[in-house]
Parts: sequence; C-alpha cells; structure tokens
Amino acid sequence: MSSPASGPRSGNRKVAVAGVALSDCGRVDEATPYALHAQAARRALADSGLDRSVIDGFASAGLGTLAPVEVAEYLGLRPTWVDSTSVGGATWEVMAAHAADAIAAGHADAVLLVYGSTARADIKARRRTANLSFGARGPLQFEVPYGHTLIAKYAMAARRHMHQYGTTPEQLAQIAVQARANAAANPDALYRDPITVDDVLAGPMIADPFTKLHCCIRSDGGCAVLLVADDHVPDLAKPPVWVLGSGTAVSHTTMSEWDDFTVSPAAVSGRLAFERAGVRPSEIDLAQIYDAFTYMTLVTLEDLGFCAKGEGGAFVEKGRLLRDGALPVNTDGGGLAACHPGMRGLFLLVEAVRQLRGEAGPNRQVHRPDGTLPHLAVASGTGGWFCSSGTVVLGRE
Repeated sequence: MSSPASGPRSGNRKVAVAGVALSDCGRVDEATPYALHAQAARRALADSGLDRSVIDGFASAGLGTLAPVEVAEYLGLRPTWVDSTSVGGATWEVMAAHAADAIAAGHADAVLLVYGSTARADIKARRRTANLSFGARGPLQFEVPYGHTLIAKYAMAARRHMHQYGTTPEQLAQIAVQARANAAANPDALYRDPITVDDVLAGPMIADPFTKLHCCIRSDGGCAVLLVADDHVPDLAKPPVWVLGSGTAVSHTTMSEWDDFTVSPAAVSGRLAFERAGVRPSEIDLAQIYDAFTYMTLVTLEDLGFCAKGEGGAFVEKGRLLRDGALPVNTDGGGLAACHPGMRGLFLLVEAVRQLRGEAGPNRQVHRPDGTLPHLAVASGTGGWFCSSGTVVLGRE
C-alpha cells in the first residue's frame, strides 16, 4: 500500500462517509470471519471510488488476539491511526465518533471501519456454544454466581418499565412485528415472512417478558464503512453523507449501579450528538437503533427524545416504525429480522447511509412526506446491558 499524501492538515475538516457495504450475510457456512472482513472492506472501497492507498486509519474489534493489528495485516493495510475500542454493540458508533474526531483534527485522512462474524455458522459447526459469557472477574463476580444472564438483565429492565409506566407486552411485540415488516422488502434480510403480535406473544419464553421473537436473531455477516476528510469528496463515486455530530456515554457494569432501569446511556450520547450536529430529534427523518431486544428499541426512542419518558409503548403503536411510518426505524429489519452476527452497530451506519443516498431499493426506500429523499438520520448503538451508547447524526447536502 502506498503512503497517503503528506503535508499540513487542517484541524477543522468536515468528515464524510465515502463508502459503505455489506459482506455476504445471513447463512454463510463457507467463509471465515477474516474473509467477511475482507469482502466488506473491498466492497466499501469500491463503493467509494477511492484507491486503497488513501486509507491511513483503521478500526476493528472482536476478532484476533491483537485487534485491529491482525485484521489490518490480513487486509494488507499499514495504518498510522488505529482504534480497537470494544464496548459491545455500541462499539462502531463510538469508533465512528473517534474516527471523525481524528479526521477533523488532521490525525488521519481516511479511516476504514470493518466488522465480520460467523456466529451462526460457528454454532452450527460446533466451534462454539450459544452461551455468551463476560467472565466472572471484577464487579461481575457479584452477579455471575446467581445465574444473572445478559438476557435476564434486559428482561429485568423491561419489567421495570412495564411496572412504572404501564408498558404492555403487546406494545413491545409491535416492535418485532414492524421490524419484520421492514425486512420483508430487504433481499439481504434473514427473516422476511410477516409475523403478528399474537405470534410474538405465543412464542417460547426466553426471559420474562421476552419470548423468542422479542430477541434478536443469530446470523453471519459483516460490513464496512469508510470515513474521509472533505478534501477527498471531489474524488468520490457518490455524493457524500456527512457526519454532523456524535456522542458517547457509559453507564454501569453491575445492575446494582444502574441508577434507573428505564433510562439508558443513549439519553446522554443522543443529547450530545444532537447538540453537536445542531439539530433536534423532531428534524430526524429516520433512525437506526440497536435492537438486540424489543425493549432496547423502545427505551432508546425515549432517550433520544423522539417521545417522552414512559411514552415509548404508545409511540411504537400504529405502525410508526415502518418504512412509511411517522419515524421509520431499522428500515432493513434490524437485528430482530435482518442480520445480527454479534456487535451489530456498524450495520446501523450502513443502512442509514444507503437510505440518505436514496439507494435502499424498491419498496424499501424512505421518503419524506413531500416525496423527497431523507435529509437527516441517526444511528444509535447500545452495548452490554445498556452499559454503553454511541450516537451518530448523519446528513446529506
């Protein structure tokens, strides 16, 4: 790889999304995670129209002993700026925030974010089990002996919201139903058949109040996003989507340290992102929200300011989250229906950019009430059991 151009760099540059792409997704039995990283990276670079020699920054997490060193080596990159921040599902929004800051400050010109996982295939081939363990050291030692699983923590939080605000299982089920409806027109979605509220409620109980369809799917897949400084924009193959603002926040590790089960760290990251972008939640045309569980979508909508605290249950009714609803959410079907190979946050950015560019495809593209393409989108990732959050506001000219 040739070296990026040298010379003085501005400390106040605008940051654009130059390219986005998915690797093969869904059921991918004959590929390694490294191969999915490479496939997504090549496709994102092709989408940008830029040469790989411009890449001087690289961000990756979740693969390899020395991430992102191993993945960068596999891709043949020698970056001078790297990030391997790992905060669960929020990782990629946090990394995007870091990368945008680095590019704006002149510490990098073009940063590639890439992810890939064969979580589904690994279980099928018995290379791993379905159980997810964060270990039993540190603060977790006080919860692990009692069988306090990740899903149980989300379920406890959902139950608190139901108790405090009257949120119903039917309202939570609406989120899964609308996610599946959005996935119906997405050829890349793993599950596209329609479901009903009754289907969700009648499923096997996983952790009360979550039945199976309240929980994200398990799939294979990867994706990549290339962020660049504004001086690369004239060379792009497609119009840029701009990073307008971002925010990050962390909350707790142990449930006993969580001040309020009905408030996620998105309440902080979202506020910061909107303030820095200079926009209000009411101006957003579509939202891509991490949805490992239905409750995650509901409480994040509240915390981002799309509705008041406690009103999420009523907000998600009447098809508001559908592609043609009042606030299209997870327009690809999200982790509940489309793709969830692990840390899904980067997929949120890919879908947001595709929608803003107007390239989502027939019966899937979001339009504003006047028929024009969307102008503003927000992607908000959540990590752990509402332990971390990263929110990014994107816009087009």
